[in-house]
Amino acid sequence: MKISVKVKPNARKNEIKQSNATNFVVSVTVPPVEGKANEKLIEVLADYFGKPKRSITILRGIGGKMKIVEIL
Repeated sequence: MKISVKVKPNARKNEIKQSNATNFVVSVTVPPVEGKANEKLIEVLADYFGKPKRSITILRGIGGKMKIVEIL
């Protein structure tokens, strides 16, 4: 399954809001430095979907706020 994610770094808490079936807004508490926000994004999505972290891959948008994420 592929989803579109908008990431909000430096948030007060980790949170996921679903806009529709494939669009999500994910707030993470870490800054976007050295890939830490991407790591936290994968961790938060893994918890939300009940999947292991290794089954979640960022396909596009590694350096930006808008990402395409694949969940196996």
